[in-house]
Amino acid sequence: MIAPVPWFPFKQEVFGHYGSLARTEKSADRFGLSVRYPRYLTIPMVGMHLAPELLYRGTVNQVRQSVEKSGAMLIDAHYFFPDGVVAAKIGRALGLPVVISARGSDINLISRYEGPRKRIVEAANQAVAIIAISHALRDRMIEIGVDRERIHVLRNGVDLEVFEPVSIQTAQANTGIDKPTMLAVGNILSSKGQDIAIRVLAHIPDLDLVIVGEGPDRQAFQQLAIDLGVSDRVRFVGRVSQTELKNWFSAAEFSVLASMREGMPNVLLESMACDTPVIANNVGGVPEIVSVPQAGRLISNRTPEALAAAIVDLRALPPKIGATRAWAENFSWDPTVAGQVSLYREVLRDSLGSKT
Repeated sequence: MIAPVPWFPFKQEVFGHYGSLARTEKSADRFGLSVRYPRYLTIPMVGMHLAPELLYRGTVNQVRQSVEKSGAMLIDAHYFFPDGVVAAKIGRALGLPVVISARGSDINLISRYEGPRKRIVEAANQAVAIIAISHALRDRMIEIGVDRERIHVLRNGVDLEVFEPVSIQTAQANTGIDKPTMLAVGNILSSKGQDIAIRVLAHIPDLDLVIVGEGPDRQAFQQLAIDLGVSDRVRFVGRVSQTELKNWFSAAEFSVLASMREGMPNVLLESMACDTPVIANNVGGVPEIVSVPQAGRLISNRTPEALAAAIVDLRALPPKIGATRAWAENFSWDPTVAGQVSLYREVLRDSLGSKT
């Protein structure tokens, strides 16, 4: 596994996200896998146009060495730009088939720009197979010119052992939540909509908000809560490990995701696996997850008023205990893994011959 990291010279925390990138180790073992983190140069303002070439130069030798050492016969790339574009180029250089997975904003956002869109379509044409994590993402890929017949929909899944309901007593003890609370988990960005969750508190006076995650808009959203007079009901807890997230989901009345765009957000599946319903904006693959009442509610407008109406509706007809978890069990990783393995075998059979 190779996970390239943008190069940055300073490791101090004052440099925020870029400082954390500089602190990333060069290699590590993750779940029994060896992971390398090669650096590649990024250039502000013109990075989108130069990123594929710079990423290629920073990773091609690492990939070549890994292939020679492991005997790998296929390159599997995630996120179409620049990673998928670079993977297609490396695949040509090494004579290996390439599968590229579209994850969300790589197609929904980056493909809006003419240059990257052209590179994405070129890479898609060079790949032996393409994976979309939702039907909505597949449709967008077709819209920008990717061949429909070569796209395979293999949705995201949830680890039902890591994410499971925790007793309310244990969850409250581990989180300090003791009032009706909605939970917002994710990068703190205006595009993720935590500000809408803050604003809705003016409409729902008996509700608190806990925000899990970090991001560049945290300070602005903290100030927003102060300006609206609801800061005593908003709690920012920073990043939380995956193993601890189940406590936060289980302690919350429901979770909220008011994103501008999404592929198929794992955070919704994780919440539901903990038997906590969700309220989410009707974008991307979200309606493929929140398609029954026991999953939660959808909003079609990213406004506090729309979110407030959904909260009132969910509270009026909440799912029975266990119903949300039961729905989440339809989204285990098992069928996705089986589909991916089957696709890899087909690709290798077609590309490398029956001996594989």
